[in-house]
Amino acid sequence: MQQRKELLRAGATAGVKKGWDGFLWIMKIVLPISFLTSLLAWSGLLNRLDFLLAPAMDLLSLPTMAALPLIIGMLANIYGAIAAMAVLPFTIAQMTLMGIFLLTAHNLIQEGIIQARSGLHPLKATLFRISAAVTTVVLVAPFLDDGRAQALALPAETAVAAALPFLQMVREWAGATLDLSIKIFLICMSLLTLLEIFKAMGWIKYIVNIFSPFLKIMGLDQKLGFLWMTAIVFGLAYGGAVIVEETKDGSLPREDLEMLHLSIGINHSMVEDPALFISLGLSAFWLYVPRLIMAIVTVRLMRLWFRLTRRVP
Repeated sequence: MQQRKELLRAGATAGVKKGWDGFLWIMKIVLPISFLTSLLAWSGLLNRLDFLLAPAMDLLSLPTMAALPLIIGMLANIYGAIAAMAVLPFTIAQMTLMGIFLLTAHNLIQEGIIQARSGLHPLKATLFRISAAVTTVVLVAPFLDDGRAQALALPAETAVAAALPFLQMVREWAGATLDLSIKIFLICMSLLTLLEIFKAMGWIKYIVNIFSPFLKIMGLDQKLGFLWMTAIVFGLAYGGAVIVEETKDGSLPREDLEMLHLSIGINHSMVEDPALFISLGLSAFWLYVPRLIMAIVTVRLMRLWFRLTRRVP
């Protein structure tokens, strides 16, 4: 009993430290990006880029200004994209579409390299994730009720924002950023503390066993359970070291690894990342279910292709 208490205390202590360190790291991204985004919106520069970005955003049923957080997210990470989203006048439906896109296609350079080191070509990984993000958003958009009509109204709102005095813009940015920062702090501290406690107590393996039947639904082999769970909980960036190490010995077939990578490319970091978007008032249903369906369909189509080409039984 005493040993369990010590493990619990050690896990909680490590979790609090990691939560605080993670919060500070995120804030180093959130503060400058959110302020720069507010400044760009206030200056009216975003409106001047309409002619370049409108066609791509129109495909996604999003206003032109949505390109900024999407680009930040794809090249950098979720935190920078959320910082940009939080200070621009998007509707819930638009933020939901952006959330679906970004949860699938973010941090593409770093995570593409990680996937390459464990079995999938980085260009293939990147193009697949962007294609999956676009396809999922296009399919979901008709089910969200305020899309295109309100999207067309947003540039006018931005123009009004651009007419605000500079100091008022700064005050509004500070208020929105403080609200977002508090939510990020609570999420980081609670989730990372829980994860460290689970690791210290040795509960992760039991969680993997509990979720192993779900692998069958996802179309993945049972021997991929630990790698799948690592990506689902910790993401590609944080869990990448584990994935790379576990695949070094070459014991896993290349086809199984490819199907794993396609699945976790769409669905990874399923605890922390969606929670950040949920903190903006978005529906968990739309953030989880469409991507899960897309991953299942993708893996099963890939398995069918491998069978037709006789690469898997």
